[in-house]
Amino acid sequence: MSALGLPYVVRVAAIEETPLPGEVPSATVERLALAKAAVVAQRSPERFLVGADTVVVLDGAILGKPADASQAGAMLRALRDREHDVVSGVAVLDRTSGRGAVGSLVTWVRMRAYSEEEITRYIASGEPLDKAGAYAIQDAVFRPVAGIRGCYLNVVGLPLCLLTYLLWEAGVVFPAPGHGRVGRLCPQCVLALP
Repeated sequence: MSALGLPYVVRVAAIEETPLPGEVPSATVERLALAKAAVVAQRSPERFLVGADTVVVLDGAILGKPADASQAGAMLRALRDREHDVVSGVAVLDRTSGRGAVGSLVTWVRMRAYSEEEITRYIASGEPLDKAGAYAIQDAVFRPVAGIRGCYLNVVGLPLCLLTYLLWEAGVVFPAPGHGRVGRLCPQCVLALP
């Protein structure tokens, strides 16, 4: 949000994040992002509210945040030296007008062949426990990702290209998508948006 030059306040939305039976990943993250924004809207004075949710999808299965160190280890082993998708949903609500916008974005990710020792150290750091798929692409020590196709910031968990577009759709007044700072942060995605 700072990169967009917009003021913001972080408010936690405690909601149940379990996918519904038969729900596709994009529908899951869009539903959860909208639910988070709606929950915060009930107790927040801000006009515009943003909700976001990210999942990792491996072989069609959604990997959310690990429940514990054991589950984090299982996720990291399953992802090791393989490809998967990261799907993030973003929702923007305008409390004044009642307008809103929601969307999702997918990035293909290839993990490197990290060792068991690296997994053990990473889990001991506590870092994987609050992250979808038990990893952070931006972790400077573990560096789990070998390559991506698509939006880097989507894998971080907040695709600024999509957020910019949705803010614009919801009525936030600033340059249209594809202009200014976002174009420099995420050029491959901005060009793909209408």
